[in-house]
Amino acid sequence: ADGYYEYQMDECIYSTSDYSDMVYLRSLSFNKVVDVQFNSTVGKFVGYTEEGVKYAENFNKDQAQLQGLKAQVDTFCRTNAQISDSSVRDKA
Repeated sequence: ADGYYEYQMDECIYSTSDYSDMVYLRSLSFNKVVDVQFNSTVGKFVGYTEEGVKYAENFNKDQAQLQGLKAQVDTFCRTNAQISDSSVRDKA
């Protein structure tokens, strides 16, 4: 019970059927507190804690990583949303 809990969560958020408002989020958390988050709309990491601000400054220096994360909207989010949405629509 005395330990640390660190995790990463990737999310795709959208509300339109054409996915035009789709946003990719990557959150890095420690002990249930989000330290830093990448938002594809903002295009960079944002820190929410003292440590998270330091992480964000470091992460935002890597332009290749930022471009790769921005591309996740198309390569990860849209692809999986189309698959899952089509399976749900077929069942309706």
